[in-house]
Amino acid sequence: MDSEVAMTPLHRHQLAWLTAAGWQRLCDQAWDATARDCLAHWAVNRLPLVVTRQRGANPRSELFIAMGLPAPGRWQRRRLALEVARREVLYFDEFPIAGEVTPLLPQAARADWRRLCTLLRAAGLVARVYGSYGWQQLGGLDHVHRGSDIDVWMAVSDPGQADAAAAMLQAFPCAGPRLDGELAFADGTSVAWREWLAWRGGRARSLLAKTLAGPSLSDGRRASLAESGTEATL
Repeated sequence: MDSEVAMTPLHRHQLAWLTAAGWQRLCDQAWDATARDCLAHWAVNRLPLVVTRQRGANPRSELFIAMGLPAPGRWQRRRLALEVARREVLYFDEFPIAGEVTPLLPQAARADWRRLCTLLRAAGLVARVYGSYGWQQLGGLDHVHRGSDIDVWMAVSDPGQADAAAAMLQAFPCAGPRLDGELAFADGTSVAWREWLAWRGGRARSLLAKTLAGPSLSDGRRASLAESGTEATL
């Protein structure tokens, strides 16, 4: 196993590209015809899987990684749950940068999207697009449908930067695809940016925090969060 792969920490919305041996093992398992055809396409085209919720204190967790494959319409939008050995991971990477999905958006939304991308970059924020638009950009398949949101996630260094990021996302016009997504803190905690705004503004008493181990609900104090970061309250 490559030492870099062995040492890479996992996080939400992380992509993994597999070795040929890893794909062979997955494809050789017992699947129905639809799943088998989808997996064969992923394997031949060397498309990634996404890291999903892990099994917590499972002793196998350091050697095996829970991953998912959200199939496009061609395969009935199936969601395949997979277990991959870490040694079968060729490398980890991330979803596309926000600007890369611009051609996938409706024409009427593109100018506003470009402006948002420019504002985020100027603020030192790296926005990535996951969900339907991210997957369609990666594989060119029919993931996006009429009701698809634009799902954005970005790493934030502290509550102040999270506030700024969420405010910029909120200002994006909603006439086109709805903008959704998460803010990711350095401790591995992610929060929906819309819920973050409501919580910080006192319009919600609790906040749903998501990690690879699963979600948890917090009613932590906003003042202490603003002063000390996420760990004390989430």
